[in-house]
Formats: sequence, structure tokens, C-alpha cells
Amino acid sequence: MERVYAQEVGQHIDEVVKVQGFVENIRNSKAMAFIVLKDITGKIQITLEKEPNPQLAEIVDTITQDSVITVSGKAVKNEYVKMGGIEILPDEILVESIANALPIVRKDIPATKKKQAVERSSIDQRIDYRWIDLRTDENQLMFKAQTVLVNALRQYLLKKNFIEIHTPKLIGAASESGADVFEVKYFDRKAYLAQSPQFYKQMAMAAGFERIFECGPVFRAEKSFTSKHTTEFTGFDLEFSYITSFRDVMKMEEELLKAALTEVKAAYGDQIQELFGKEVIVPETPFPVVKLRDLYDALEKEFGYSVPESEKGDLTTEAEKLSYEWVKKHYNHEFLFVTDYDAEKRAFYHMRDENGVPQGYDLIWRGVEITTGAQREHRYDVLKKQAQEKGLDKDVEFYLEFFAYGCPPHGGFGIGVDRLTMLLLGLPIKEAMFIFRGPTRLTP
Repeated sequence: MERVYAQEVGQHIDEVVKVQGFVENIRNSKAMAFIVLKDITGKIQITLEKEPNPQLAEIVDTITQDSVITVSGKAVKNEYVKMGGIEILPDEILVESIANALPIVRKDIPATKKKQAVERSSIDQRIDYRWIDLRTDENQLMFKAQTVLVNALRQYLLKKNFIEIHTPKLIGAASESGADVFEVKYFDRKAYLAQSPQFYKQMAMAAGFERIFECGPVFRAEKSFTSKHTTEFTGFDLEFSYITSFRDVMKMEEELLKAALTEVKAAYGDQIQELFGKEVIVPETPFPVVKLRDLYDALEKEFGYSVPESEKGDLTTEAEKLSYEWVKKHYNHEFLFVTDYDAEKRAFYHMRDENGVPQGYDLIWRGVEITTGAQREHRYDVLKKQAQEKGLDKDVEFYLEFFAYGCPPHGGFGIGVDRLTMLLLGLPIKEAMFIFRGPTRLTP
């Protein structure tokens, strides 16, 4: 007999079906047993009357929470059953795997007349047993939503004639600067884990691919212990040629994110609201844009927030947070493009205008930076000079070669998939990843 998923049982009323999954809950009394079976699609109640089924009753007595079982039985309607008014009356129960007592508490357990409340385990304890923690409705919804999100990004770009590529993650030189890279032993020499696919994205432009994207791992050797930093994450990067300005890149990103959030809202907006208390808001385009200096002036005027002049070439974390209040107030929007950063705060490969201003931006969503994007410098002589200014010309000789034989004007950006997920659901980064990696975390 073929397996039927929990959400499909209602299509088989008065038929014998086979369901499989984890035991989410079990109430086992003298006369009756009620099992809530959970699979990736939902939940179904198994109802056993013990007296006419002594063999099944013996089996049920061995079952623990989170055990894995296969159940065959008749699907019937029962208006008293809370889960869709449907239950299965079993004629066969097979225990696939018995679960030991769980080492973590996945959710707060409220107090009853007979029992005290039980607090949820800390996130670090839950990461120790992440595979158990991931069985919750919230965590499984998170990755269903993330799947829709990433697929929507991919499908949007494919319709725009983009090509998907996969670039090396073992590289011979740092991909952003000389800092924050993981060094690894590579036979008889040193190698590094890629901080981004940046150099290879641009190589694809020099190769005439014109429009490319990649979704893959990114590594950052930052000893940051914040709610948004991680040492390994999944990046979604793209690059495209024949642009006239970095504003073409901004337009591409805002339309891409609008399309993706539209798909997420349609597929899981109601469930996200129910389980996470967060509304999935599809943004209007174009997104608001502000120059960095103008933003600092506005934050000082409206919130009394100021920083020393020496810090105004980049956006501080506190300014990021306040920018959300500012953009909501003035534009009723969740996204904000910030432009006109100081050249010393931007990568050497960002194009600069006649005044030396980098032709790029950061995109802030809900008070957190999710993207740095830019038009790239594609002219060999200019690019080489900018690399020399930052003392990187020797380190990036192989990269500079990409531009010595013709390269079209181009630009692009990268988005952290995990950070998008974090902001979408209102979680810290540790809870928004399948398995978190940080300065002190290498397992499981």
C-alpha cells in the first residue's frame, strides 16, 4: 500500500490508508489511546479502542513521544476531532523507531493544576540537538518558506535570461580584502575559503555570460557574537552586464525581492502570521533612496542620534536600526537604499564617479543591512590603480587579468539567504539557519 500524507487523508474517507511519521503526542489511558502523528505536511489523529484490539494496545504501550511509526487503518470523519474532523482507526501499527526521553524542551510548556510550567531550552542547548529541535511546526515552516523564497529568486532571474553558475569555494587569494578569511592547508601551500563569489561573478562578465547568478556557501572569519552574524551562510549573488548606472542594479534588486516576497506571502503568509506573528509585506517599488550623509542628518534631527565625523563614511549598526523607524515614518516602507559611502569604506572594485564617490549602495530591510551592491569598475587601468590604493594589487593579480582583454560595464549584489529568513520571521540568526556556524560552534 502506498503511503498517504497527513494532509491528504481527507481525500480517502472510509478507505484504508497508510500514514507514517513522528509521534507528536500520545494520550494512553486504560480503555483508549490517542496518538497525534506528524509528517512534513501536517498532523492526523490515530484513535485506538483497546479492548477489541489487545495486540495493538500492547504496541501502543511501548510508544514514546517522537517515536516513528507506520499506521494502517480506516480514515473516518469525527466532528469531535480537532485536527480537521478526521481520524484513523488503526488495524496495524508498526514501530519503526523508539525515541529515548528528549534531551531538550522545544517549546515552553504552560503550567497545569498538576504540573509546573517548563521553560524552553536555550538556543545553544537546542542547537546541540538541532535535529530534534527542527521537528517543530515553526522550524519546518521556516524552511518551507525559505524554499519558496529561493525558488522565486531563481525563477525570476531565469525569466530575465540569467544563467546559474557554481564558483570555487577554495581560492588562492582573499576575495574581499586581506582580513576575515579562513586559511586552509592546500597540499604544499595556503588557500582560503571564499568570502563571496565576487571575483568569479565578474570573470563570468568578462567571459561574455552577461547575466549570471549563484546560490552557495559563503565564509567569513569574523569573531562576531551578534544576532545577525555567522561564519558560514548561504549567499544568493548575481551580476549582469551592460548597465548604465548602479541604479540599474538597485532596480533589479527591488523588483527581484518584490517578486520573491509575493510568492512567499501567497504560499505561507497566513501560516507565518499565525506561528511567528509576522506579516509578510510585499513592498511597493521603487524603494526609497537616501544618501548616507542625508540619513545621518535626518537621524540626528529626528532621533537625536549622532556619530563623530570620522564615522559618517559608513553606516553604524545603531543607524541601521534607526533607519527603519525613519523610513516607516516618511515612506511607510520596510526597505531603504543608502548610497554615497566613502571610498575607503567600500571595496576597491566599486566604480567611483568623478568626485571619487563609490557607485554603489547598501539595502536595509527592517533595520538590518541585507545587501551591498554596486556598479563595478571594469576598466583595467582604473581598477588596478584602486587595488594599489588599498595595497591589494599583488594579492589580486589573477583577478585583474580578467579585465585586460575586454570586459563590459557591469554590476551586481549579494543577499544572505539566512539573513533574509531571519528578518522575514523575526528571529535571531542562530534560529534562522538549518545549522548555525559561529566562532565557538562547529557541531553538530
